[in-house]
Amino acid sequence: MKKVLIIGIDSFTGQHLKRYLINYDFDVHGTNISSNSNKIYKCDITLKNQIKDIIKELKPNYIINLAGISFVGNDNKELFYKVNVLAVENILESVLEIENYIPNKIILVSSATVYGRQEDNILDEFMTPNPVNHYGISKLAMEQIAKTYYDKLNIIISRPFNYTGIGQDEQFLIPKIVNHFKENKQYIELGNIEVYREFNDIDFISEAYRRLLENSITNEIVNIASNRIIALKDVITNMNKIVGYEMVIKVNPLFIRENEIIKLSGSTKKLFSLVGEIKQKNFIQTLEDMYVD
Repeated sequence: MKKVLIIGIDSFTGQHLKRYLINYDFDVHGTNISSNSNKIYKCDITLKNQIKDIIKELKPNYIINLAGISFVGNDNKELFYKVNVLAVENILESVLEIENYIPNKIILVSSATVYGRQEDNILDEFMTPNPVNHYGISKLAMEQIAKTYYDKLNIIISRPFNYTGIGQDEQFLIPKIVNHFKENKQYIELGNIEVYREFNDIDFISEAYRRLLENSITNEIVNIASNRIIALKDVITNMNKIVGYEMVIKVNPLFIRENEIIKLSGSTKKLFSLVGEIKQKNFIQTLEDMYVD
């Protein structure tokens, strides 16, 4: 049996992961915050009884939690902790309270932002976290709570680095840039264009989650990273080539984040040692896919 419950299935990642896992013969179920539909259950995971009832009914072999407040610039600080921390505890407690049931694997999605400022440019799982904003702090708090369940449940904590693809919200950087080109705008306002990030493809992320679900390893923290670093200014350059005209970049000081981390890329050593090397398409192809969609 490969029944999987994707909590937050209507998210950008959830929609792609659903399609991806179905192609590998998973029986995919999910939760969202809005409505019921085929194999999709309305659920507010901040209310423990709601998520417990769904897990009890389904008893999935695998659970992956994608629900969370993922936009770093969100102004509601309390929501970071309510959804990213306390709601995850609701999930874990719900599983433990169901008789004769332990899933094969629970993946809890954290974030590479827990690393914060580090002396090295390539970040690995052995570094001491040092988050610099409420999003990263909330994710680290979630990790600490999850560790207290290691002796009872089969848990993997993932730390994904930046990724993108078709359907990602324009509040995120790469979709914002692509949409400006789609709309034939002549200039774009950005913050610091000298930052370097991983911009992985959503299929790379989905494949990593599939392998981690089916892998026997548990009670580990794992980067979802490629160590493929790309300068933000090169994203604009690549889009110029794809579309055929040059967009003017205007640096807006209001978009420059306090405590901006200039370079952020992840070590692949642990991930690839657990599940094997994962290859992905060229980033220009990802940009083209997003532009023509």
